[in-house]
Amino acid sequence: MRKLDKLTIPEMLRSSFAEFKDEKSLVFIGEDYRTYTQLKSEVQRVAGLLRDLGIEQGDKIGLLSNNMPNWGITFFAISWIGAVAVPILPDFSPAEIENILKHSDAKTLFVSENLYNKVQEFESIKLNHVILVDTFALIPENQAKEEITNIPSALSDEVVCETSVEVGEDDLASIIYTSGTTGKSKGVMLTHRNLVWNARQCHTIQEVRSTDRFLSLLPLSHTFENTLGLLLPIMYGASVYYLKKPPTARVLLPALQEVKPTLMLSVPLIIEKIYKQQILPKFQKNGIIRALYKVPFIRKQLHQIAGKKLYETFGGKLEFFGIGGAKLDRQAEIFLREAKFPYAIGYGLTETAPLLAGAGPGWTKLQGVGPALEGVQIKLDNIDPRTGEGEILAKGPNVMKGYFKEPELTKEVLTEDGWFRTGDLGVFDKEGYLHMKGRIKNMILGASGENIYPEEIESVINNFRHVVESLVVQRKGKLVALVHLNVEELEEKYHMMRDQAEQFINEKVDETLKELQSYVNSRVSKFAQVQLVLVQPTPFERTPTQKIKRFLYS
Repeated sequence: MRKLDKLTIPEMLRSSFAEFKDEKSLVFIGEDYRTYTQLKSEVQRVAGLLRDLGIEQGDKIGLLSNNMPNWGITFFAISWIGAVAVPILPDFSPAEIENILKHSDAKTLFVSENLYNKVQEFESIKLNHVILVDTFALIPENQAKEEITNIPSALSDEVVCETSVEVGEDDLASIIYTSGTTGKSKGVMLTHRNLVWNARQCHTIQEVRSTDRFLSLLPLSHTFENTLGLLLPIMYGASVYYLKKPPTARVLLPALQEVKPTLMLSVPLIIEKIYKQQILPKFQKNGIIRALYKVPFIRKQLHQIAGKKLYETFGGKLEFFGIGGAKLDRQAEIFLREAKFPYAIGYGLTETAPLLAGAGPGWTKLQGVGPALEGVQIKLDNIDPRTGEGEILAKGPNVMKGYFKEPELTKEVLTEDGWFRTGDLGVFDKEGYLHMKGRIKNMILGASGENIYPEEIESVINNFRHVVESLVVQRKGKLVALVHLNVEELEEKYHMMRDQAEQFINEKVDETLKELQSYVNSRVSKFAQVQLVLVQPTPFERTPTQKIKRFLYS
């Protein structure tokens, strides 16, 4: 494990700049430049620009950008001068972005060209400086978007901040505003110790070397990618590759072959889509294969064959495919296990910088998270004696300082002796592996006082054919399943029988829903049976970590 004199981002950078001078650092795919020495130079030039603009230690600086090398350079430069980064998720609306900048007291904003239209006409805040992340050009007030690319970079070889500001381990490094599946975003205050300690401890689950190649897909403004996908590789001298376009199959597949990543981070939805839309249909295409697939021994053989192809699709060098952000679908996980795909599971929250528990490839358990991260304490509170389930509480150097400007909210989740109430329900098995049950706020109380976890019912629903995604809610005392179906798949299945008339498709949808209700209720406990299944005509709205925004549908 890496030794650092202080657990701060500037100290981590100084150590890596000195040790990994000629290694490749942060690059776009297709580009072959930016060693750690060059990264150091760029960080110090951007830091010099900030100092020249009058930015002081402790000032808040917004960062609104899609993933790119300059995102990391900016984040590091902000830390280098002791300022506080306020990363903003690109999916936030202009109103949300304006509120975050206002609430955080940010007076300077870095923004990428493709997101500039979201910040052009702010009325309630006055920004002293707006800087284009792509080129580090200073954007004049009310500048038209089509003109910002013509502004020259404000960086200068004459203005360089070679010496970082001395910051303390408990100094604020970042305020991250949560995506908020309950509707209201909160500013999570993370210190230098929170972030650097958590990144270093990840090494206890998976060793990272200077020869490793990360491929970045998740938003850097989320703690999952920020800590594990940026700080961790830089701490150990690895390289991180970024896509210039959104990760569609057409963009991603050739990128995987070019980079041949050794480590990747993902949310469950990505691998679940691959399994359900590309792998599973091949095992269901005719009666013979479908029947053979039901035989466990043959299914395992088919999964191993498919797994080898999937592994080659990912470049053939993958050692660690980390999945976090939500619970992984059971059937998709069975495939990954039987395919011997090098997946890992992690659990954490923005408030814990983020990792609390996890298991690396070869150590995972079906539908389990894993043991607590070394150095983190986890316990359960208000344990149900019947099930052993309780609220997950965590304590460790990675637990946040609190919510920015929200002392009452902070008191609700942080106990006086330092335990963080996660709001998640879990249970430990005999080997100390944590197993997730769901969010306390999502739990539905049955008619006879039973605890009903909608996530578990949704897992069953999502494995029914033609279902893309689902959400279980309680309405007027009844369990209702909202189901988004793959209507195109239904049309394709039946087009050989009759014309694809809308009425016919609607009839088949109704038939499918009835069959689905019967399928689900035969696989869940009596008190968790669904009384009504409704079609959700459009995809559910999701957070940037691909969780459904439940509060919109309750």
